[in-house]
Amino acid sequence: MTEIILLFIIIGTALAFDFTNGFHDTANAMATSIATGALKPKTAVALAGALNFVGAFLSVEVAKTVAKGIVKLDAFDLNNPLEADKLLLVVFTGLIGAILWNLATWLFGLPSSSSHALFGGLIGSAIAALGFSGVIWGGVASKIIVPALAAPFVAGLVAAVGTSLVFAITKRVQKGPRDKYFRWGQIGSASLVALAHGTSDAQKTMGVVFLALVATGKIDEAADMPVWVTAACALAIALGTYTGGWRVIRTLGKGLVEISSPQGMAAETSSAAIIMTSSQLGMALSTTHVATGSILGSGLGRPGGDVRWGVAGRMMMAWVTTLPIAAAVSWVIFQVAHGVSSITNNVVGAIAAFLILLIGIGIMIMEARKKPIHSDNVNAEWDEDSHSVVPKEGDDEREPATVGANQVDNAERYGHKDAGEPADFIDTRSGMSLDHHVIDPKEQ
Repeated sequence: MTEIILLFIIIGTALAFDFTNGFHDTANAMATSIATGALKPKTAVALAGALNFVGAFLSVEVAKTVAKGIVKLDAFDLNNPLEADKLLLVVFTGLIGAILWNLATWLFGLPSSSSHALFGGLIGSAIAALGFSGVIWGGVASKIIVPALAAPFVAGLVAAVGTSLVFAITKRVQKGPRDKYFRWGQIGSASLVALAHGTSDAQKTMGVVFLALVATGKIDEAADMPVWVTAACALAIALGTYTGGWRVIRTLGKGLVEISSPQGMAAETSSAAIIMTSSQLGMALSTTHVATGSILGSGLGRPGGDVRWGVAGRMMMAWVTTLPIAAAVSWVIFQVAHGVSSITNNVVGAIAAFLILLIGIGIMIMEARKKPIHSDNVNAEWDEDSHSVVPKEGDDEREPATVGANQVDNAERYGHKDAGEPADFIDTRSGMSLDHHVIDPKEQ
C-alpha cells in the first residue's frame, strides 16, 4: 500500500515538473515570433501547446536515456520493498529539486535548462542514496554533458550563417515587404521548434515515470513505454506551454538581441533542425541551450546587429550552475525525507519533502505576483540600465509592440494598411488598436 501511495505522489509530481517544463520553455519556440509580431502572444502559446502535445508522441529515444542512462537501476534490489522505496524516493526528490530550480530561474526570467535541472536532480538524489557509484557517469557524459557544451555553439553558428545569408540575399528588397513575408515564415519555423520541443522534453518526464513504475514492479525494465504515460506527459507539457512563461519569453524575445523577422526565422529553423536530430539519436539535449544559442547567433549574423552581453552572461551562468545546484537541492531534500522516513515511515518522509516543495512554490509565486509579466507587457521596451526582466515603471501597461506597430510603419511608408500580416488572420484577442506605438524606421 505504501508503494502505491508513493507511486501516485511521484507520478503527480512528475506531471507537475512537466507542466513547469512547458511554461518555462515556451520561449524556446515562440519568443522570437512574439517579439517580431508574427504571432500575438496568446495565439503563440496556444499553437506551441498544441504542437508540444503532438510532438510527444513522435519518439521515445530520449525517454530511454532518462529512464536507463542516469541512475543505476541494478544497484537497487527491487524485490526488496525497502530498496524499491529508496528508488522511489530518489525519483521523487530529484523531481522536487528540478521543479524548484525551474521556478527560481523563471522568477528571474532566465532561460535555463529544464532538462539539466531534471538530470541534476536525479544525479543529486542518486548520490545521496547510493554514493557516486549510483550514477551512470559514462551515460551522463556522452548523452548530457557533451551535447550541452556543443549544442549552443553549433546552433549559434548555424543561425549566424543563416542570418548572414538571409540578409545578403534580401539586401535589395524593401524592409517592409521583406519582413512581412518572413513573419509568415516564422509561423512555420516556430511551429517546428514547438513540435521538436515536445519530441524532446516531454520524453524526459516519461522516463521519470517509467523509473517509478519499474521501482514498484508495475512494469519490467525492458518494457516499452506505456501509451498512457506518453499521453499524460504530452497533456501536461501542452497545458504548461499554453500558460505562457512570459518572464522567460520576454528575456529571449527582447533582452538578448533586438530581433527582426529574418533573424527570428533563421534562429527557429536552426533550433528545430538540431533538436529533432538529437531527439532521434537519443541525446537528452537542452532545447533552451539550442534556442538561446540560435538567437545569439542571429544577433551576431545580422549586419550591424547587437547582442546584450550582460544578459547573455547571466544566462550562461545559469546554464553552468543548473545541474550542480539542482543536484545539491535534491541531495538535501533526499537527506531530509530519508531522515524523516527512518523515524516514521516512507509516506511521512515523502510528505515532508512535498511540504518543502509547496513552501518553495508559494514563495516564488508570491514574489512573481509583485511584479507580474503577462501577454500585455511582454514586449515592453527592455531596461538597458538594469537588464531586469521586469519592465520599467510606466512601461508595464503598454500593449506589446507586435505586428500592429509594423503595420502602422508599413501604412505610413506605402500609404495603406497592409492587411496581409499573419497576426491579422491568427489571433485570440479582440479589440486591439493598431496605433499604440509607431516604430521609427531608424529604430529598427
